[in-house]
Amino acid sequence: MFLLSVLLPAAGLYAQPGEVKAHKLVNGMKVLVQEDHNIPNVAMYFFYKIGSRNERPGITGVSHFFEHMMFNGAKKYGPKQFDNEMEKAGGNNNAYTSEDVTVYTDWFPSSALELMFDMEADRMQNLAFDPKMVDSERGVVYSERRTSVDNSNPGILSEQMRAAAYIAHPYHWPVVGWPSDIEAWTMDDLRAHYKTGYAPNNCVMVVVGDVTEEKVMALVKKYIEPIPSQPPPPEVRTKEPEQIGERRVTVRKAAQLPMQMIAFHIPDAKSADLTVLEVIDALMTTGQSSRLYSRMVDQDQIALNVGGRAEQTLDPGLFIFSVTPRSGIEPVRTEKTLFEEIEKLRTSPVPETELRKAKNQMLAQHYRQLKTIAGRANLLGTFEVFHGDYNKLFTSDRDIEAVTVADVQRVALKYFSEKNRTVATLIPEAK
Repeated sequence: MFLLSVLLPAAGLYAQPGEVKAHKLVNGMKVLVQEDHNIPNVAMYFFYKIGSRNERPGITGVSHFFEHMMFNGAKKYGPKQFDNEMEKAGGNNNAYTSEDVTVYTDWFPSSALELMFDMEADRMQNLAFDPKMVDSERGVVYSERRTSVDNSNPGILSEQMRAAAYIAHPYHWPVVGWPSDIEAWTMDDLRAHYKTGYAPNNCVMVVVGDVTEEKVMALVKKYIEPIPSQPPPPEVRTKEPEQIGERRVTVRKAAQLPMQMIAFHIPDAKSADLTVLEVIDALMTTGQSSRLYSRMVDQDQIALNVGGRAEQTLDPGLFIFSVTPRSGIEPVRTEKTLFEEIEKLRTSPVPETELRKAKNQMLAQHYRQLKTIAGRANLLGTFEVFHGDYNKLFTSDRDIEAVTVADVQRVALKYFSEKNRTVATLIPEAK
C-alpha cells in the first residue's frame, strides 16, 4: 500500500501532449507544432521532399550528397560549426535520405531553440559551395557507397534487385547513386538541385517538445518566413509499367553464405492496402512466432534469419522478403519454402487469434513511437508527406484494427503473384 501511495501522485506529474497546430507560411512551408512539457527538450525535424526519385541519369546520388553537404557551412555558420554550436548547447542531430525525402533531425534543450532556428535558416538559404568542401564530400559519399554497396553483400544484392524490379521509374537507381555519376556531378548540377530541393516551399517542419506555439511561430516569422520560395522540383511523371512476368537476378560474390531477396510491387503509402500489407509483414516475419521464422528457422532449420517489410513510398513501392539460408542449404530450398508459406496466405484464411497477435505487435510498436518527442516528430512529418495529412497519424490505430481476415487474403492474392515478383540471389564464390 505504501508503494502505491508513492507512485500514484508521481504519475500525475506527466501531462498529455498538446494538440498539433498547423501553419502555412507565405513562402509555402508547412509548420507543425506540438507542445509537450514533460521534459525540457525539443525535437525539430525538417522533411525536404527531395530524394533519389527527383534525380535523373547523370546526377543520381546528389540528394544523398546534400545530406552531407548541409552540415558543411553556410553564410553565418562556417564548416563544422553547425555540429559544434549544437553540441555546445547540449544538442545532437542526424539526417537520412530515401527515394522520396531528405530529413534533418535536431534534438536539443529548449534553451537552444533560437540558435537552432538561426542555424537551420542559414543552411536553408545560404549553403556554401566551396570547391574544396565539395570535393571532400564527394570523396566521403563515394567511400560510403563502397562500404554500404560495393563491399556489402546485402547492399549489392538490394541494389541489383531494385534495378531489376524497376525498369522505368526513378526508383530503379540507388539512393547513394551510381559510381560514374558521383564522379561527374558539376557545380551547376549541385546549385540547381539545392535551389529547388531545399527551398521552404518544398519542406515540412515539425517541432515537438518543450515549446509554446507562440514562441515557435515568432521564431519562424523571424528566421524562416523571410526565405523566398523557389520553383519546385519537376514533377515525376514516369509510372512503372505493370510487371508481366517473374524477373531473376543472380549476384556472384565472395561470401560465407548465400542470400535472397524477393520483392513484389505494391501500391504507394496513401493506399488503404498498405496497412493490410504491414499486417501481413507482422504475420509473416515479426518475432519468433511469425510464420516464416517458425517454419524456416525453428521447424525446418533451413534459414538463419528471415525478414520482410512493406515500403512506405510516394509512388508504388515494394514488399521485400529477405532470407539467409543456413550453411549447406541450397537457396532453391529456402525459396520453395517461402513460396509455400506465401501460397498458404493466399489460399487459406488466417486464424483470428493469429491476426490479433499481429495487430497487437503493430499497435505496441506504434504507441512506443508516440511516447517520445522524437518518435512523434518523425511520425507527424511522415504522415504529412507520405499520407497527405498528419491527422491520419491519430487514426492509424483504428486502421490497423479494421483489417479483417478477408482483407489479408484479398491483398495477398492481389500482390503476391508469381508474375509480380523479382527474385535476387547472392551465390558465394571463393575469394
